[in-house]
Amino acid sequence: MRRSLLFIPGNNPAMLQNADVFGADAVIFDLEDAVNVLQKDAARSLMQCYLNTHPNQVMEVVVRINGLDTAYYEEDLDKIVSDNIDTIMLPKARVEYLIKLDEILTKLEKERHLKKKIGIIPIIELAVSVLEVEEIAKQKRVNGILLGAEDLTSDMEVTRTKQGVEIEYPRARIAMACKAYQIDAIDTPFTDVNDYEGLERDALHAQELGMNAKSAIHPNQLDTINQIFLPTEKQIRWALRVRQATKEAATKGLGVFSLDGKMVDKPVMERAEKILLKAEKFGALPDEE
Repeated sequence: MRRSLLFIPGNNPAMLQNADVFGADAVIFDLEDAVNVLQKDAARSLMQCYLNTHPNQVMEVVVRINGLDTAYYEEDLDKIVSDNIDTIMLPKARVEYLIKLDEILTKLEKERHLKKKIGIIPIIELAVSVLEVEEIAKQKRVNGILLGAEDLTSDMEVTRTKQGVEIEYPRARIAMACKAYQIDAIDTPFTDVNDYEGLERDALHAQELGMNAKSAIHPNQLDTINQIFLPTEKQIRWALRVRQATKEAATKGLGVFSLDGKMVDKPVMERAEKILLKAEKFGALPDEE
C-alpha cells in the first residue's frame, strides 16, 4: 500500500544520502534512464555501497533496473539483490520478461539465502504492454504497476500533454487491472516540477480513474501527492460510521442494513474497511479511534 514513490538517480550521492528524509512511501533508486551508459558500473557500485550501509530503511526500497532487453540488467541484479531492497522496478515490462525475472530472483534469493521475497513493479510504457496489462497484473511477485507515460506516448507517436487526454485509456486500463488483482495502480510522474496546481489537477484526475498512488521526480511534489492519495477526513468518518453500524447490525443478525437512508451491504463494508486500513497505515485516523 503506497501513495507516493520518488525517483532518485542511482548515481547521485547527495540524494542517496537523504533518501529517507524526503517523506516518500517508497524511493525508486534509478539505474536505468537517469544513468548514462558510461556511468552504469559506477552507479551500481554506489548503489551497492549505499544499500549495504543503510539497511532497514523506513521507506520501501525500490530499484529500477535496466530492461531485460538490454545488456545491463544482469549486472544490475548481481549488485543490488539482497535483503536490503524490497522491490525491483522493471522498465518496458512484458509478460515474458516478468516470468524470466521471477526465475532469476528465485535463483538469487536461494543462492544468497535471503530472508525476504523481492516484489516487482512493472512499468507499462509500450503499447503492447498495455494490451498485456491484465496478464502482467497477475504475474508472480507483482505488487503494483506503474504507468510510464513519456515512453508510452513516444511508442504511440502522440504528443505528451499536461491535460493527459492521450493517456486516459492506459490510465483507466491499468487501474482496472490493478483493482481486479488487488495491487497498487501507480500513476506516471508529473514532469513540470514548478507547476503545483497542474500536479494537483493531474493527481486528482488519476485518483478519479482508480489510481491509488503516484510517482514523483522531485521531493517538492511529495506533500501534494501524499495528501491527495490519503483518504479525506469525510471519507474516514463515513467509514468509521459504517464500521460501527456493521457491528451493531451483526448483533441483530443483519448482513444488510440502512445508514443515512442508503443500503449498506458487503461491498460497502469492504470499501469502508479499505479506507480505514489506508488511514491507519498513514496515521490519519482520528485520535479517538
